[in-house]
Formats: sequence, structure tokens, C-alpha cells
Amino acid sequence: MLGEHVTTDAGTGCVHTAPGHGEDDFYVGQKYGLDVLCPVDDKGVMTSEAPGFEGLFYDAANKPIADSLKEAGALLKLSFFTHSYPHDWRTKKPVIYRATAQWFASIKDFRDELLEAVKETKWVPAWGETRLFNMVRDRGDWCISRQRVWGVPIPVFYAENGEEIITDETIEYVSGLFREYGSNVWFEREAKDLLPQGFTHPGSPNGTFTKETDIMDVWFDSGSSHQAVLLERDDLVRPADLYLEGSDQYRGWFNSSLSTAVAVTGKAPYKGVLSHGFALDGEGRKMSKSIGNVVVPAKVMNQLGADILRLWVASVDYQSDVRVSDAILKQVAEVYRKIRNTFRFLLGNLADFNPATNKVTFENLREVDQFMLVKLNKLVKNVRNAYENYEFAGIYHTINNFCTLDLSSFYLDFAKDVLYIVAKDNNERRAIQTVLYECLLSLTKLVSPILSHTADEVWKFIPAVKEESVQLTDLPEYKEFANAKALEEKWTAFMRLRDDVLKALEEARNEKVIGKSLTAKVTLYVNGKTKALLDSIQENVKQLFIISGFEVAGVYEDAPENAIKLETAAILVTKAEGETCERCWIVTPEVGQDPEHKTLCLRCADVVKENYTHLT
Repeated sequence: MLGEHVTTDAGTGCVHTAPGHGEDDFYVGQKYGLDVLCPVDDKGVMTSEAPGFEGLFYDAANKPIADSLKEAGALLKLSFFTHSYPHDWRTKKPVIYRATAQWFASIKDFRDELLEAVKETKWVPAWGETRLFNMVRDRGDWCISRQRVWGVPIPVFYAENGEEIITDETIEYVSGLFREYGSNVWFEREAKDLLPQGFTHPGSPNGTFTKETDIMDVWFDSGSSHQAVLLERDDLVRPADLYLEGSDQYRGWFNSSLSTAVAVTGKAPYKGVLSHGFALDGEGRKMSKSIGNVVVPAKVMNQLGADILRLWVASVDYQSDVRVSDAILKQVAEVYRKIRNTFRFLLGNLADFNPATNKVTFENLREVDQFMLVKLNKLVKNVRNAYENYEFAGIYHTINNFCTLDLSSFYLDFAKDVLYIVAKDNNERRAIQTVLYECLLSLTKLVSPILSHTADEVWKFIPAVKEESVQLTDLPEYKEFANAKALEEKWTAFMRLRDDVLKALEEARNEKVIGKSLTAKVTLYVNGKTKALLDSIQENVKQLFIISGFEVAGVYEDAPENAIKLETAAILVTKAEGETCERCWIVTPEVGQDPEHKTLCLRCADVVKENYTHLT
């Protein structure tokens, strides 16, 4: 890896190269003296190279220098202005640039391999490929030395005449010392004790040597991690599946890892790279302890729980900078509450369900139950695909919508009339429980990478699971249903009709025509398409609409003036006739017709007599 000599004017960014070794070498250039004047030392004080101003701090030297120029007649004009100037991020003090000798590593002999490796890598987001490609294409030699008190040493020695000493023999010896004692040995021992026994060099006739005090660029250090991590362990192989870091690492870790790996192996150290933005406060400002706007993860976890913090991470577009605040986290907590309540409902209604004996086959389910399994299956497909492509916000929204809209607002809402009312082993009840069980299993597995603690908590209560933890299971598999397309078309059309009925019910409720939807009767005036749809529905439509009375009275054109005319039907909402059953809350004239149960409808009276004889 060693080769071509380099002389650098580091302050000007100018690099001069001399003939080197083979074209495949990743060479480290020698460090020479500077060709530019730099009359300021590392403390900012003028040196002897600035006669008359030696010993002055650079800022204090400004006025004397101006005065000298004026005395010599060389000062054309003196004026003052305020301008932007680099400042140290920690001390907030201004910084100046000095020309200093540096070590460089050249990439020019394998730049084409680097560019090809960039193309072969999967980048998330996709613009990462263009960013790093352009960076490598336009990049000069890599400055690998830094002037710091401590770090990974650059294993170079200097002879008495100032000549650099870096050979295979010295490198291998220092490497052995590092393996045995760690890199601190470089700072603990003198140069002569870091060289092989009896080492000599023409440039040191007295046998005196010094060692390099510069350290390696930290990105060279971390950029070599693939060598240590992926080659030194038996359970890992190179390349890694994924490198994950912030968007600032295109210039840092992603770049340095690529350079070192391609130099050694000809291939990138990773199959994929994912970069993310940074967390800002609620107003979009960078977090800073001095401002006091830092959101501390430990504090959030103590107040809201780790899963809500994890859910927030999944909910945002991580590819850009994201905002976080107490208000934002509370919104996420509300979504979490809905998901958790969905799990509670599913578990609560599966207490008496044994999948080995009570599960109903897909073919024997009602169409509405089959439709929900098709919807669940589609959720599995979309979420798996989102995980594969690191689209976590898509997972967040997809699962939230399924729990809120498909389950809570539709299926679970009307399912209560079966789950709570009919006999324990009623086929419709077992069919719905079958759907609930499949939803519970799949949802728990799908959220487990994000809501890890909640998923494990739910898993403990799911009937008939064998694994100790949901984390020991795989994501649910996508299934093919022969009638999936037909079911989706039919029931999607029904859901549009249901939405219109709900609108009409809400309007009637606002006008005080009805109270709860179970106190309503809905009369439809429909076109041919809607009539055909309703005729094909075998399920109890009153149950699906959660109303007590239902009638298709005629065609759309015959609807009375007080009917609400919507896209799918003209809808008339009136109060249902009869009394309210105290068990199922349905309003019907049947209440009181059973002599043994005067406050129940006939359905509930039959269920009570057949299943609760001690109450008769």
C-alpha cells in the first residue's frame, strides 16, 4: 500500500506527485517541507519568518503591519468591514488556516473501481449514489494525517537527516507491537524501542531516530472497520448487508470505508447504504444544550415508554431532517394507544378460542370474513415490501390505517353484535374469532421490529403460540386467495355504500332524528348497480350498518324529498319502531314477545334459554 512520494502545500490544497509504483497500489505519500510561507506557529503567534513582528499574536499584529505598510508607502487603502468567519464549534473562537506538512493517500490509480463499486451498491435514498459518485469522481488525494494529542499513530520514523522511514520491515514490527500491547505503545515508548532490534538506516549514522507525532485521520481508522469486524469474525462475512449512518457520512465513513475496501479487495465493504437526516426541535432548529432545546431520549422513555420513541422514529421521513417535540410525541402516543387498544380488543375476544379446534377454514367463512383476511393479506404484502425497502413511515401509516379504519371502524364495530350476543360456539362467532386470531398473529409479528416491547407483551397472551418470544418468529407470509380480486371489488363497492349510509346517519343524528345508530331505520332508494350489489350480500346488512331497521323501498328516482341523495343511493333515515332489547340494544317490535324474557328480543331470548338455563 506504500508508494508514490508526495510534497504538499497543505494550506493551498496543492499536491505535487512524483513517479511511483504499480497502478494498483493504494499509496501513502511522504511528507515533505512546505513551499509556502507560513509565519504563524500553532499557537497563532508570529514567527521569525515575519521580522519585526515576531512574538505577536496574529490578531495583535494587524495594526503594526498596517502601520509598517503605511510608513513604507505600500498601503493603498485601509478600511474595516464585518464578514463571516469560521469559528470553533466548541469554544466559539475564530480559527485561522495554516499551511502545514501532511500525509496523503492517493486514490487515482483505482478511481474507476471506486466508481463501479458505487454503482453496484443499493443506496437509500437513491440520491446517495449520485452524491458519492460525484464526490469520488472529483476527489483529489486523501489527507490522512491529523495534528491531535492522541489517536491511531501513523507508523513513520525519521532519520537524523529528516528522511522518512516507512518500510515493510518497520510496519510489520510496529504491527506486532500493536497486537501485543495496543496502539498506546507508540506513545509509551521511544522511537528506538519501536524499531526492530539492530535496525539501521543510512540517514542516521548515530543510530538516532524520531517518530511521527501526527495521528491517522479518524475516518481512515473507522473506514478500516470492515477489515477488523467482517474478516476477524467467523460468523460474519464481507461485504456487510448494510451500512447505516447520518447523511454527513457520505464525506466520512461511507467514503473512507469504500476507499480502503476497494483498495484491498476491489469491492465495496457493503451491499447497501442507508443514510438518515438529523433530529431538530419542534421549530426546526438544531438541538443545542446551550439553547436548551434538546429532547433527551432517556427522558422520553421514562415518560412515554421506549416503544413510543421507536414508533416516532418509524413515523417520520428519516431521509430528511426531522422535528421532534413533546407535542409531536403526544400525537405519536395517541396512534400507539389506538394500536395497543386494537391488540387489547383482539385478545379480549379470543379468551375462549382454541385455534386447533375452533378455527374455521377460509372456504367456510362468510364473504365479509374472507374479505377481511384478503385485506390482512394485502397488509402483510405491503408491510413486508416496506421493510425490505426501509420505508418505515409506510409501515407506520399502513398499520395505523388497518387498525383504525379496517378493523376498529368497520369489522370490529359490527362484530360486537356477534361476539357479545350469540352463543359461544355459534359458527358466525367462531368465524369472526378466526379472523381476529389471524389479525392478531400477523399484526403482532409485523409490528415487532418497531414496537418490540409491546409485541412481546401481547405475544404472551396469544392462544396456542409455541415460541417464547415473537422475536423468535418470522414475519407472516403473503398468501394467494383465488377469489381475492372478486372479493375486493365487491366489498370495496359495499364500503362506499356504507360510507354514504354513515353520512346520512350522522346528518340525522345532528338533526335529532335519531340518537345512536341502533335507534335508526335506513330506507334506500337505489339504482340498478346498488340493488345488484345488495342482492349479492348474504350477510345481515342491518348488522353491517349497525342499525335496527333496513329496507330497499324503490329506485333512486322515486326517493322522497326528505331523503339524502348521495352517489350510491338516496337514503332516508327514520326512527326504528319497537323497543330496545336490553341485551343487544337493537330496537325491534319483537322485544317482549317471549313470555319468559320480556325485556329481550327473540334472538337474545333464544340464546339465553339455550345457553344460560340457570337464568330461565
